[in-house]
Order: sequence, then C-alpha cells, then structure tokens
Amino acid sequence: MRANGEGATIPTVTHSEAWRERLNTPNYQIGEAARYARTSASNVARWHKDPDLKLPVKEIGAELSYIQLIEVAVVARCRDAGMTMRRIREARDYLERTLGVANPFATLRFKTDGKELFFDLAQTNEGQFIGNLVNTNFGGQLAWNDILGEALEEFDYDGDSDLAVRWRVGGAGSPILIDPRVAFGAPNLRGVPTWVFKERWVGKEPIEDTASDFGLDVEDVRQALEFEHIDLTSVRENREPTDLLL
Repeated sequence: MRANGEGATIPTVTHSEAWRERLNTPNYQIGEAARYARTSASNVARWHKDPDLKLPVKEIGAELSYIQLIEVAVVARCRDAGMTMRRIREARDYLERTLGVANPFATLRFKTDGKELFFDLAQTNEGQFIGNLVNTNFGGQLAWNDILGEALEEFDYDGDSDLAVRWRVGGAGSPILIDPRVAFGAPNLRGVPTWVFKERWVGKEPIEDTASDFGLDVEDVRQALEFEHIDLTSVRENREPTDLLL
C-alpha cells in the first residue's frame, strides 16, 4: 500500500486528530490484510461473511478500514493460539451485548490462553480490578492474567480510547509497525513505509546505503525487506555502470 506518494522522506506521527477520521476509511486490500494478519485471503473473506462472527460490515470486493484490519488480525491471532471459531464468536457476541462496544476486537485490550479470550477489567471499572481479566467465553467469569499466553502481545493501545493504535505487524518482537497515525497506516519501520525499502532494493541499492540514508540499523532494514517478501539470499545483478569520468 502506498498512501504517501513515492518520496522517501520519513513521515512523522500526525499530532492532530485528523487520523481518527481515517480509522473507518477503506484502505487495505483483502490480499494485503491477509498478508499482514498472516492468514489467507479466503479466511478474511469468509470471516466477513460469517453472520455469527459479526465483523464490521464490508461490501463485497471493498477494501478494509484500519478498524476492520485490526479485527481481522485479532481473529487471526486467536486462531493461531488454538481458539475455535465458536469461541471467538462467543467472545465477540458477549462483548457487544454486555459492553455495547461496536468494534470490540479493535477497541479493547485482549489476551488469550489459546482456549478462551480475555479482556482487562481495568478498562471499564476505572482501575479497581487491576490484575483481573474477564473470560468472555463463560459469561464474564474472572480469570488471572498470569495464566495467559502472548498471542496478542502484538498490539499497543491508546490510553484514552483503548483503541489498538499500534500493531507489530511483523510479530511481537518485530520493528515493523502499522499505526494509523504514521505513514497513513502503511506498514513502516521507524516511520518509513516498508515499500520504500523494497524500491531501494529493486533499484539495486546496497542495504548498508539504505540504512545509512535513513539512520537505521542494517538488521532492521533487512527485516523490512523480508516483510516485503524480498529474498535476501538471491544474488542481484550488478548495477548498471555509471558514466566514467575522463
């Protein structure tokens, strides 16, 4: 996705609230969303057709908004953790009915132990239940967060709205992020859209030069290229020779 033109200037975080207006704007193709969520395009399409899952409405063939993308990502991570679709449907239904939250998978902090889905009570009770989590699959019974895995550690949340504003789209330890406030929501490395590094690679620029231009670590740039499905083990042809100085 190229939402910020062809230039290589490092984008900065949008300090105004304008980015919030883009949260529900179609911006991600089905194939992109599937790749980012590390699932298949057929899964993304099927989940949106599932009336019991109740993901945000998406027109056939339409792109996904940021909110829709995060909901898909949470479902994908829960599936990776071993949760059944029935459990995921139950969790989303419970949250919608109990809390009246329209997009719960994108606006509530979640964790999972691979069987059940939990959210932090501190979000709705002004912190008085710190350390406790609600089990959304069993009518809201309490569970302790120290039993939970790290399947949803990829997401960071806004302190005021509890919106998932930052997704470590390359994995929990990856420097590759999707943040609606940065680069118009494109996957980025320290604010630079990852497609920029791909174009530099395709242009046969050495990774070390690219990293130096942006003040980044070479290893981080390598991760950005791998995220863009660049095979770094392949041998590139030499650059075209430049004009010789006489």
